[in-house]
Amino acid sequence: MRRILALAGLVLGILLAPVLTRATAGGPAAPQAEPANSGTVFPPDDPAPVPVPEPTEKAIRFYRSGNVLWCVRTVWELSVPALILFTGFSARLRDWAERTGRSWLFSLVIYLVVFMATKYLLEFPLTCYQGFFRPHAYDLSNQSFGRWLGDSLKRLGVDTAGYAAFLWIPYWLTRRSPRRWWLYAWMAATAATLFMVFITPVWIDPLFNKFSPMKDKALEADVLALAERAGIQGTRVYEVEKSADTKALNAYVTGFMGTKRIVLWDTIIAKLDRRELLTVMGHEIGHYVLRHVLQGTLLSSVLTLLGLYVFYRVNGRLIGRFKAQFGFDRISDIASWPLILLFFTVGNFALNPLILAFSRHVEHEADRFALEMTRDNHADATASVKLQIQNLSVPRPGLMYKLWRSTHPSVGERIDFANTYKPWMKGEPVKYEHLFRPSKTNRVHTGLEP
Repeated sequence: MRRILALAGLVLGILLAPVLTRATAGGPAAPQAEPANSGTVFPPDDPAPVPVPEPTEKAIRFYRSGNVLWCVRTVWELSVPALILFTGFSARLRDWAERTGRSWLFSLVIYLVVFMATKYLLEFPLTCYQGFFRPHAYDLSNQSFGRWLGDSLKRLGVDTAGYAAFLWIPYWLTRRSPRRWWLYAWMAATAATLFMVFITPVWIDPLFNKFSPMKDKALEADVLALAERAGIQGTRVYEVEKSADTKALNAYVTGFMGTKRIVLWDTIIAKLDRRELLTVMGHEIGHYVLRHVLQGTLLSSVLTLLGLYVFYRVNGRLIGRFKAQFGFDRISDIASWPLILLFFTVGNFALNPLILAFSRHVEHEADRFALEMTRDNHADATASVKLQIQNLSVPRPGLMYKLWRSTHPSVGERIDFANTYKPWMKGEPVKYEHLFRPSKTNRVHTGLEP
């Protein structure tokens, strides 16, 4: 019974995966400063502040069109499950699946496979524009249409397999325990979320990108020395070949326990100089040491509990009010799946300001960690500038963008922070100094040794 309950929320965990903190370095940065591939190395003690560059006209167009696209995408993601639900298509699909599959379990699997294919096709025009045509229009992508389509279909296959394999368990719980299913599902969803965070780096991510040890062994040694100073032993650092797909820059920390790793795109290795890369790595190591992935998982667990309980309280009234249009009268009916999707999509939209505020907080603390460990403020700031230039971001986006879209502090805020945060110069306490250890090597000379 415990094993069944442990699996029951896996699909809910997948649904709420966007809630998880996906700690990524890099934020916006803009034009006309230093060329993105200059590789200039500034003196380690360079006190000159780095100016926040003005965005190019191209970056402004990308930002504004992105806001419009985000609004369209939000409406689209609400409209698709609502259309499937209120037209009665979900109920008709369930009837057909029951006739075809005969048994309850096979009927559920058939329903899910067809539902996922239908949803994919309805969303395909917008997904194709957003994922392929728009990045090409702004010269941010190198990906061929065939490769993009292959990745898109691969993602559909992974999602469909996950749903088909595990969604029967929450539906089984709603039948077995009508009053407590939400609590059991929450317990299972928490375990399932940890499981997904654990397996994603080793089972899922390699399906879409090629991961390998870092090619630049000298840089790898510097990164490992930095990790050693932060008290991390046996760190895994991977390079992923993203230049075949994109011109954007990124690095991130992912995984849980034994699968935790730091990943750099080959694009960021090519565009940033050594000191800038080490400040980015300091940021990612900060996520690692400060347990931000675990904090994100705990936040996800709390929000999952809240969402499941609220849905438990309101789903009966919703179904009772619209059962003629829906074509079902209980939540344990598989035809209710688009109702669940719609509810959690609305909930995610409503809670996004809270979720993103948490994300910006942990990103800011990772920035602080990197500055205190490397004490290379100038390189940290110039890295942000290059990231914005290459990623076509704007330095100070508007309030609505910040509340509903921004996972990181704006590049303007990050450069300002890098320019001014130097407590060690003023004899003030350093927040994370107690986490740093003396380095056993002399490889890193970016101010690590105060």
